[in-house]
Amino acid sequence: MIVVTGATGNVGRPLVRALLAAGEQVTAVSRNAAPQPAGVRAHQADLTEPHTLEPALDDADAVFLLTSGEFLARGDLGEVVDVVRNAGVRRVVLLSSQGVGTGRHPAHLEDAVRQPDLDWTILRPGNFASNALQWAGSVRTERTVVAPFGDVALPAVDPADIAAAAAVALRDPGHAGAVYTLTGPARISPRQQAAAIGEALGEPVRFVEQSRQEAREHMLRFMPEPVVEATLAILGSPSEAEQTVSADAERLLGRPPRAFADWAATNVEAFR
Repeated sequence: MIVVTGATGNVGRPLVRALLAAGEQVTAVSRNAAPQPAGVRAHQADLTEPHTLEPALDDADAVFLLTSGEFLARGDLGEVVDVVRNAGVRRVVLLSSQGVGTGRHPAHLEDAVRQPDLDWTILRPGNFASNALQWAGSVRTERTVVAPFGDVALPAVDPADIAAAAAVALRDPGHAGAVYTLTGPARISPRQQAAAIGEALGEPVRFVEQSRQEAREHMLRFMPEPVVEATLAILGSPSEAEQTVSADAERLLGRPPRAFADWAATNVEAFR
């Protein structure tokens, strides 16, 4: 049995499907009750209250840990990991972020799983291709993308590839103690992403560049200030490491990761 937390999100949902397709028994954990594919056991739990996870861990062999922004503000992953260990589960795969490796983000989440009695694996994805969904409304109504730093390119990674990599790490014990940086196959700028979305739609999508201050004011409406500043720093002045295409995704998947254009074609209905 493999337990997937955050099972209704951009990574958790395709991970549940990938594990099910591989013949695994899956328990899908989410804060809100949500329909799951046939054969998947659903469990409602809030990781900020770690004891609510306990019933999901019966007969579990591995756990995928995904935390939300709300959890980062209120939760303690160490307490969650204690619940997992007390249940006798030893294989843990943590979805972290590339920012930990580059020093942009704190390492306390990773520290929580780096325990000598756990077979842990850490995944550090970079910029998600699905971040482009923030433009879906303006593309649908105006065929326009508005974003800062129009020509700064990062190797955006498809969440489905993150999920596929997680499925490998959860099923294969050979990845214990490994840290993988997951990126897409090539760097792509917001301006180029807008063009790729237009290509998928079959109509042009206009790109309008925001100033840094305009982007900051917009992001502060729904993100804490430290997260906004860190995000703008990555988007506007990425380090060499943050711009580098990693080979880790291909190593785990046995194939090249999908390009942003593939993600846009798969998700084109969100922009129609």
